[in-house]
Amino acid sequence: MQQLIVRGAPQEYECRVGAWQGLEDHLLKRKLSNVLILHGKKSWEAAKPYFPSLTTITCRFEYYGGDCTDDKTAFFAQLIQREQIDGIVAVGGGKVADLGKATANQAHVPICILPTLAATCAAYTPLSVIYFEDGSMDRYDVFNQANALVLIEPEVILHSPVELMVAGIGDTLAKWYEAEPIIAQLAIKPIEVQVAEFAAKKCRDVLLADSSDALLAMENKTLIPAFLNVLETNILLAGMVGGFGDDFGRTSGAHSLHDALTILPGSHVHLHGNKVAYCILVQLVIENKLTEIEQLFPFYQRLNLPISLKAMDLHLTDEEYQRVAERASLPGETIHLLKETITPDVIVTAMKKLEELTIKEATLL
Repeated sequence: MQQLIVRGAPQEYECRVGAWQGLEDHLLKRKLSNVLILHGKKSWEAAKPYFPSLTTITCRFEYYGGDCTDDKTAFFAQLIQREQIDGIVAVGGGKVADLGKATANQAHVPICILPTLAATCAAYTPLSVIYFEDGSMDRYDVFNQANALVLIEPEVILHSPVELMVAGIGDTLAKWYEAEPIIAQLAIKPIEVQVAEFAAKKCRDVLLADSSDALLAMENKTLIPAFLNVLETNILLAGMVGGFGDDFGRTSGAHSLHDALTILPGSHVHLHGNKVAYCILVQLVIENKLTEIEQLFPFYQRLNLPISLKAMDLHLTDEEYQRVAERASLPGETIHLLKETITPDVIVTAMKKLEELTIKEATLL
């Protein structure tokens, strides 16, 4: 059996109304006195009313630049060294968190994350998705240092765009559909993998049960248990799947397919989680789990998650299908963790079959 390393949780994690107000105390306990506040643009405007005054700590506020790349990581790592900064506070969405983590790893300083969205588990996990300058995905780097602190203010996320929560639901739903076929191939499941499997199944069950009420709560701006359940499923539970399962719980088909889609410039207008949600269905076609697809269709329709390329206004030529399929099936891609033999032809056939299935589905609605 391949190596399995548990990276189960951040050093400290809080999710409660008013959690951000404890930031200064957390920083002081860590003996951090000169911090870089890395933030987004729109997310920072949403965060500012909740962001605490840090009266005894020197803060340098910097816009993160819009993406997580090697060049930006190097730029901020050099800034930290030059200004003798001793910690990073990343405030924003997944790419802000990822850039903060990559920079912290390179500069050897702790990272504290205050997420403004529940669109990914980036705030929880000790890894960063690194992109090329053209916006296509390069790789993900896993770090051997846990995130020092995660503080979640539910009110910030309650007031975040509903469509970003929907994308988070799509991304988190993949935890079960990607982990289950890997784990099912194991003759013996170590305890760590059993924890990952439990968390993955819990992700699916909570999202199918509570997502509609959670989104309604966001529209009504009311904190209810269903909203908190979905928020923490997207961040904490989702992070636990890969944290405990390592390669047995991180990604398989859907994310390989998603990453391949990023080579198409037209895909960049669509949120990560929406594309992942579509790619879950392609993976299920590859696995010949058509009944599962039929069961998911109503859920996708309620949340307006895309069930096809057509739903994302992506009309691929045969050449583009082939390019995506070849990228998704490169040696070393996690899609090969599925038990099926994966070739570009298998992927193209599955993508086209899903388009046919969704046309039929549309005629029934």
